[in-house]
Formats: sequence, C-alpha cells, structure tokens
Amino acid sequence: MKIGIEAQRIFRKKRHGMDMVAVELIRNLQELDKVNSYFIFVNQVEDDTCISETANFSIIYLPPSPYPVWEQYFLPMAAKKLGLDILHCTSNTAPFWGSIPLVLTLHDIIYLEKLNLRAGTWYQRLGNLYRRWNVPAIVPRASRILTVSAYEQKRIQDHFDKEPPSKTVVVHNGVSGHFQQVLPNVQEEKRKKYGLPEKFMLFLGNTDPKKNLSGVLQALLHLDREQLMTMPLVMPDFGEEALRDLLDILNANQLRAKIHLTGYIPNSDLPAIYAKATLFLYPSLRESFGLPILEAMACGCPVITSNTSSMPEIAGEAAILVDPVDPKMIAMAIKQLLVNPLEREALIERGYTRPPLFSYRRGAENVLTIYRDIFNRTNGK
Repeated sequence: MKIGIEAQRIFRKKRHGMDMVAVELIRNLQELDKVNSYFIFVNQVEDDTCISETANFSIIYLPPSPYPVWEQYFLPMAAKKLGLDILHCTSNTAPFWGSIPLVLTLHDIIYLEKLNLRAGTWYQRLGNLYRRWNVPAIVPRASRILTVSAYEQKRIQDHFDKEPPSKTVVVHNGVSGHFQQVLPNVQEEKRKKYGLPEKFMLFLGNTDPKKNLSGVLQALLHLDREQLMTMPLVMPDFGEEALRDLLDILNANQLRAKIHLTGYIPNSDLPAIYAKATLFLYPSLRESFGLPILEAMACGCPVITSNTSSMPEIAGEAAILVDPVDPKMIAMAIKQLLVNPLEREALIERGYTRPPLFSYRRGAENVLTIYRDIFNRTNGK
C-alpha cells in the first residue's frame, strides 16, 4: 500500500493536542509497519525534530501556504501525483476533491453544534468557519471516520444520521511515553527555568471559550473572598492582554497578582510542570477527549475536571468531577484538595491507573487494520 498522512502542523514550534496525536500515530506506525510505503505531508517547517524519515516513511514538504490553500490544492495534487492508495487526514478537515479513498480523523464537531463569531481569536474563528464549511461536505465521501471517544462517536453519528453508524470508529488517544513520574531534582530544574512559584495550581487553556478560563477565575474569586487562595495559578501559553481583558470583564483584577503566566511550555517540559503542581484544573465546557487529564495523572498530579461530554469517560473515578458552569463547585473541589492531603494522595494513586487504559500503540494497530480493510475492499480482495 501507498499511504499518505496529512500532518501539516507537526513541524511548527508550538505543537498542541491534534499535532501531538498525529506525531504519535506516525511514530507508532513506523515501529509497526516496515512493509507499506508512507508519505507524510507537512506545511510549516519550524521544528522538525519530532519525527524522522525511515526506509518506508518519506516526509513530503509541500509549499508553505495558508491552510485552506495547502489542503485544497497542494495536498490533493501531491496525493494524485504519488498514486496513493489511501489518504489519511488527521485534523478534522480534508480536500473536497480526489478519488483516493479517504480516512478522516474527526476529533470533534463542536463547530457544527454552535458558532460564536465573537469567541476566541480571529485565527480560531476562521478555523471554525472553515471546518463548518468543509466537514459536512467531506464526511459523506470518507471511507472511514475515526474519532477519539465514545462520546464524540455518538455526537458524530447523531449529527450525520444518514451515514451508516459503522462508518465512525473510536480510536482513543493515548499518553506519550515521556509523561510519567519525574524526579524531584528535574521538577526543581524546570520550576526555576520558568520562574515558577514553589507551590502552585496548574491550568492549561487558551483563548477558546470552551476551556472555561472564565469559570476558573470565578472559582478563584470565591476562594479569594474566603482567604483560601493560598497558592498562585500557573497558566502556560496565555497572553497578558487577553488575561487582563477577562479580569476586567469579571471585575476580578485583584487576582492578577496571584496568576503566573509562563508563555508556551514545550511538550517535553510539561511532565515536570505537571509533577510539580499541587493540582491540575481542567473544568472544560466541552471536549472530545481531554488528553491533559491523562497526562497529568501519569505525572502524579491530581485532577479536577468536568462531569460533561467526554471527560468522565476519560477520567473515570480518578478525578474530582465538577459542573464546569458552577464556579462555586469548582472552588469547593480546589479547597478539598488544598486542605486534605490524604484525599489528594488517594486521587494521585487512582490517577496512575487511568493512562495505561489508553494506548497510542493500540490506536496505531487499529488504524493499520483500517487501512488494510479499505485497501482490500477497494481492490476487491
């Protein structure tokens, strides 16, 4: 088989969730499959250290261009020229045209459920508009749709109810191997590198409203009024201006002194930050998976997350589940872990049991089986 994998963003400097999922898929396929030929299509080339070419894996550098142009013109042209048997698009969208059997990883369909053109950055808004335009057109022509949780599978099947239910398959994300317990001296080294406080709570989010920073800040306000805000909140990858705007809206400017912004933290440094944190806050409004939940657990950090969408499926009984639209409930959960070290330790121990249930290797094995099935069906075998 000649298999193409769209991985246009994996060589950018600031890699995030979908990028790392694509990287792990490729890494595991490289270990599993030494026979078939793979072509990895990339766009921006800022940091190409995450994967390398092997005997049967070639990296194809398509002309740098805006994502829609890259995906709708350069990608299908290259796929046709190479005579691919399968094209796997890994980031929700795909080319409109082409006769090559398509595998689509549809991480979520949040942008089809609602669209708030005032929410998030302009980049996020334009991305959601593009997905809203692209996804309904490409789902019918995909040979197989992969998604990352049973929750999201149900959402996709309900939304695209004319498609056969068997078309959408769950391939869970996993946890990268470097997310594990970290030695205290390494934790301290990374703490000093980013100028972090001795003790802190951790929140990973961005300007996307679904990450629920507003709810977190309102919870911290409740703690502050009770004089229980005993340690600062560390927030990687968040800008000063965006934070101050939100604090102004919430009339919560007194919290600024208790929030530590770090800028972007590379994925390789995150395990030490998780391990050093007293607790990890992830009360998102909506997720298709919730990868940071497992990452934090693997590093020995207790997790507070939401009782909605996919998060209970991923966290199981190893996290404190809260209503993300109830700041008082979030505040109570934080207080619970700050004042009760025994409960915190019990949560850490339960957390270690969850990541082994989710494996990138098993996911890659499932994907390889899907490739073979599509190829055999297409070629009448």
